[in-house]
Amino acid sequence: MIIPLNIPVHEFFNDEELVAFSLANPELSIERDEEGQLFINMTPTFAISSSNNSELITELGIWNRKHKAGRVLESNGGFFLADSSMRVPDVAWIKLERWNALSMSEKKSFPHLAPDFIIELKSETDSLADLQSKMNKWIENGVRLAWLICTDQQLTYIFEPGKPTYTLKFEETLSGGIVLNQFSVRLSDILEF
Repeated sequence: MIIPLNIPVHEFFNDEELVAFSLANPELSIERDEEGQLFINMTPTFAISSSNNSELITELGIWNRKHKAGRVLESNGGFFLADSSMRVPDVAWIKLERWNALSMSEKKSFPHLAPDFIIELKSETDSLADLQSKMNKWIENGVRLAWLICTDQQLTYIFEPGKPTYTLKFEETLSGGIVLNQFSVRLSDILEF
C-alpha cells in the first residue's frame, strides 16, 4: 500500500532533510513528486514481485558485467531529478562515464541525476495510470529508455524521449537499443506471472 502524504516538502524538507528522513526510516520506501508530495510505501513486496524484480536485476547485471558499460542499481536507489522530485525505480542503470563523474558523496546519497535506463514492475496494488504518468516523468527528466512491466497483462510499455509509447508481449524480445547496446531479454523466459 502506498500512502500519499500531502506534505509540501519544499516547505518542510529540503533535499538534505529528505535524505536524513529516509535514513532515519529505513523500513520505508519514500518518494517525492515534483509538487513536493511524499509517497511512502510501508508494505513489503509480495514474494512473486520480489522474485521477478530479482530476475530483472540479474539479467541486466549479467549483461553489464560482460560489457562493463555502467552500474546497475536495485529498488532502494533513489534519484533527485531536475523537476525537484526524488524517485526510486525498481531497477536502474547508469552509463559508466556518468557514474564515474559522480563524487563519492553523491554515490553515498541520492544523486542529482536521471539514470539512463529504468524499469518499473507493476504490482497488484499499483495503478497502471499512475505508473504510466510516473514513467513519463522519468523520460521528461532525462531517462533515455524506460520499461513498465505489467505481469497481469503480460505486456511491457516502452518509453523513450520523443517517441510514442508502445508495448511488447512477454513472448517478444525486448531490446536495450542504443542505450543498452546488445542487451535483449524475453520476459516469458525469466518472469513468473
